[in-house]
Amino acid sequence: MSIRRTKIEIIHDILSAIQKKGGKIKPTHLLYKSNLSYKKMLEYVNELIKKGMVGEEEIKGKKVYTISDKGSDYIQEFKKIKEFSDSFGL
Repeated sequence: MSIRRTKIEIIHDILSAIQKKGGKIKPTHLLYKSNLSYKKMLEYVNELIKKGMVGEEEIKGKKVYTISDKGSDYIQEFKKIKEFSDSFGL
């Protein structure tokens, strides 16, 4: 039985995938890395764009997603939360 990811874990996965690709990622690569359906990935990315954590650019006619400073901050805070909950065995 697999454990489902929470919303904050999915957001972390999306932002981490962008960050690991040097801060820019193509939608197709993000789709594979986030392990979501295309529709769900777009929902999350659009929410992150609205919240200022992700940007959308066009480079050489291709769409790419970029991570903002706010998105990088989220990753750092997520690590703190994860370490805290792990220290209590949660």
